[in-house]
Amino acid sequence: MKGAAVQRRDVEAFVRRKLDGLLRLGDGARRAALANLRRGAGRAPGDLPSLWGTIFDGMPENMAGSGAAPSRAEWAVYIALTLYALHQQGRDPAREPMNAEGAGMGRAAAQMVRDEGDMNRVLRRFNETATSSGMEELEHHLRGLVNMLRAEGIPLDYPQLAGELFAYQSPEQAAQVRLAWGRDFYRYAGRSRQENEEENDNGQ
Repeated sequence: MKGAAVQRRDVEAFVRRKLDGLLRLGDGARRAALANLRRGAGRAPGDLPSLWGTIFDGMPENMAGSGAAPSRAEWAVYIALTLYALHQQGRDPAREPMNAEGAGMGRAAAQMVRDEGDMNRVLRRFNETATSSGMEELEHHLRGLVNMLRAEGIPLDYPQLAGELFAYQSPEQAAQVRLAWGRDFYRYAGRSRQENEEENDNGQ
């Protein structure tokens, strides 16, 4: 209903349905849809008419904006879907899915940490992402982080990311999102480095 308040879970469920729909397409249609979505990375919702159907078709009325600026839900859905398309580029989503349930932002970023050099490189990008002050800046830093994840074949939970992007736009909830990202990053970064050290020790 129009008057019902949008919840984070609503945004997550909508992105999950969109991703499921992409997977049900034939190979050619799916490749075309993903290529089209990639063109939208770095743009704002509504900039590219060719994406309107992919992004907005089936969107509940209460999630859609009514003014000149995109709604919080539209921003969250748009960024999540265009970054997923970028992340999935060059891989068959049926065999190498770059969307994985439970692969939160902090956990995914931490998987790139194997030594102190990695820690400094990843943490710099991660901190830039977590301290972004607007959606354009946040998308820019997220895109850089997703490119790093793509290079290493590390997946991300895109419905969860969409929910976090929705929450991030609320001053009251942005701190909670940052806190969750930070906790997960340091929890898994420590494990990642320890596992890598153990592998190196066993290989000697």
